[in-house]
Amino acid sequence: MYPRFVSLIGGFAALTVGAIATMAPQAEAASRDKAFFQSVSGIWKGPGEIVAGKYKGTKFSCNLTGSPAPAGDVGMKLDGTCRVGVFQQPMSAVISQSGSGYSGKFLDGAQGKGLDIISGSVNGDKVVMGINRAQLNGAMVASLRGDNKMNITISVKVEDQMVPVIGLSLDRDLDAIAVGSIK
Repeated sequence: MYPRFVSLIGGFAALTVGAIATMAPQAEAASRDKAFFQSVSGIWKGPGEIVAGKYKGTKFSCNLTGSPAPAGDVGMKLDGTCRVGVFQQPMSAVISQSGSGYSGKFLDGAQGKGLDIISGSVNGDKVVMGINRAQLNGAMVASLRGDNKMNITISVKVEDQMVPVIGLSLDRDLDAIAVGSIK
């Protein structure tokens, strides 16, 4: 049970990207969004906790690497792992601009064991993404706190209310950043 749940957690964490239609003109919004995705590229590590539901109190940790979307597109590709105890699950996500919004998949999408990204928006140092899997609808909110910290909250819709279920605090892995040689 934990490995499947960890895969969903990692998928959620992987989503530091998405979009509901923006208010700015299309070209300006695309440029701003692309800058955000480039700013969250790199290696991120950190702990998280399930804060509601059957597994409330379960702690986990993730190691994730984000890279810009291929071919200069607006979006992101994410790979890594999340771990609960001795269980480790590979994570992956692909998010890309689709019209004035975003679409993508965590793992193999809602048709498999993952989630679909169905909407989203980038607003400054914060991204909000709509997520879906069968009857589960929710949102992932990722906020940058300076250049090297990011908080992620995943909420699900219960009746007419959004209920936070997962919290994650990631730090940029500064040891992994390449440094130029000293002459």
